[in-house]
Amino acid sequence: MNDAGHQPIIENRQGLLFRIKTHLRHLYSPDKLDDIADALLKTMTLTDDALGPEPYQNHWDQADVYLISYADSIIDEQQVPLATLHQFLNTYLSNSVSTIHLLPFYPYSSDDGFAVIDYYQVNHSVGDWPDIQSLAQDYKLMADVVLNHCSARSGWFENFKANKHPGKDFFFHVAPNTDTSQVVRPRTHDLLKEVETPDGTRYVWCTFSHDQVDFDFTNPKVLIEFASILKFYLDKGISVFRFDAVAFLWKVPGTSCINLKETHEAVKLLRLLVEHYRHDAIIITETNVPNRENLMYFGNANEAHAIYNFSLPPLLVNTLITGNCAHLKTWLMSLPPAQNGTAYFNFIASHDGIGLRPVEGILSQQEIDEMINTMINFGGRVSWRALKGGKNQPYEINIALFDALSGTIKGHDSLQIARFICAHAIMLAIEGIPAIYIHSFIATNNDHDKVRLSNQNRAINRHRWDYPQLSALLDNPYSQHAQVLEHLNRLIAIRKKQPAFHPNATQYTLHLGVHLFAFWRQSIDRKQSIFAVNNVTDQPQKLLLSDLNLIELDTWTDLISGTGYNDVHQLIILAPYQSIWLSNTKR
Repeated sequence: MNDAGHQPIIENRQGLLFRIKTHLRHLYSPDKLDDIADALLKTMTLTDDALGPEPYQNHWDQADVYLISYADSIIDEQQVPLATLHQFLNTYLSNSVSTIHLLPFYPYSSDDGFAVIDYYQVNHSVGDWPDIQSLAQDYKLMADVVLNHCSARSGWFENFKANKHPGKDFFFHVAPNTDTSQVVRPRTHDLLKEVETPDGTRYVWCTFSHDQVDFDFTNPKVLIEFASILKFYLDKGISVFRFDAVAFLWKVPGTSCINLKETHEAVKLLRLLVEHYRHDAIIITETNVPNRENLMYFGNANEAHAIYNFSLPPLLVNTLITGNCAHLKTWLMSLPPAQNGTAYFNFIASHDGIGLRPVEGILSQQEIDEMINTMINFGGRVSWRALKGGKNQPYEINIALFDALSGTIKGHDSLQIARFICAHAIMLAIEGIPAIYIHSFIATNNDHDKVRLSNQNRAINRHRWDYPQLSALLDNPYSQHAQVLEHLNRLIAIRKKQPAFHPNATQYTLHLGVHLFAFWRQSIDRKQSIFAVNNVTDQPQKLLLSDLNLIELDTWTDLISGTGYNDVHQLIILAPYQSIWLSNTKR
């Protein structure tokens, strides 16, 4: 439900300044607060009568589906990749997706865009700002804001090494003997990188790689610079922001340097500024951490508008390869309803791997090992992170989702497409906003050649399609690519019409054993109920409709198959990986 019909709140400058300084006082010394707050207001061009949004308003409804894609996931030598992507979307997905999450499209030096060289430029190899703005005319746009780090080849870091502004004080560095034993690491390389400057050797902090140098947000100039970047993107037509790796933003030596209270305050402050500039803007935090820590980024509906539901991908894959939904069901029951103005951001696949940290404390080590071994059998790879004491632990599984679901723990089978569609039927029906990776829409397989050429495990799921070749496959109704695209477009078309699938509609988990994963959704006005029942096994399963406690005075129809059920005590048989969405209509 877009909040366009709601009246914005008019807040005078003093009121907004007070709120800004409430967050700033957790970050900086008291004598600097006035100057920093004034600089932030000036950067965002917020006037004396700044417009703020009415709180707890949902900027989404059941018709919202996000597409995740690189600017150059599809290429055609006849045009720039952004134009090709736009053409592909208008041809195959215009009725399905509402918002495009455009992965980093800036000049970069590594990590497929996440080592940003210049935040204010579009990588000329994919297009330019007019191409971005053209996309924004047809779709809402979500852009990555890589807050934690930038490229070691950026102008700012070159200035750091030369002791020049801007940049000389932008990066976090510590003494080489600093105790970093408590720092939570997502990678295995040395945390500190030695750099020579005119003032001597500096040891800069590199959370993700030595080509990705961490910013120093204890310097307010860095915060002000990112406020400038956000305003620049808003002016270019981008209204949704993914705060990449934001959990690592603030560093305090001697601590874990992850999810610190200062990080949460910084996110709240940036949201406050952004939504006063554009009151329907959305901030989504990307925090690949255990579930309880992830939920903290909602704040009190004053931090992230949405959070990545990182536990869903590994739990759903585990469910479908084992045929046992016990862990998925327990997790769903434990997930607190998102209050109005917030939502879960649901996904199964993305440009990254299937994270394993979010299932810590949910899956046993034996179950994690079994899943890893199954994925390796299906062509996947494993990325690692460093633990205390010099040990390493699996951090994520790198694999294309279509291949991840090519079989079960018993091996490959012939039910790949059915299993793949079942996974998306579940994701499209549960509470939250669904996001689908472009390679899931078109059933892309593992790209082993790209892994070999790049020597990067994550490249396995970052294939680059030739558009004429892809079009030919999608125009062939017998190809896996065409079949999957047709199934997903059809499910989305159904979802978009159901008020009970609003991202904030009521949800209850049902108990139908470990082979049927089921939950109930009810629309906000309580007029529509949908029972979503999914056979998560490779065998037919029985379902007694009486177990669902259907209201006998209503007529029940499976929205997916179109089958009606007048007898609420009927026994039905669900085929392997079949999903049903039973919806009521009054007799």
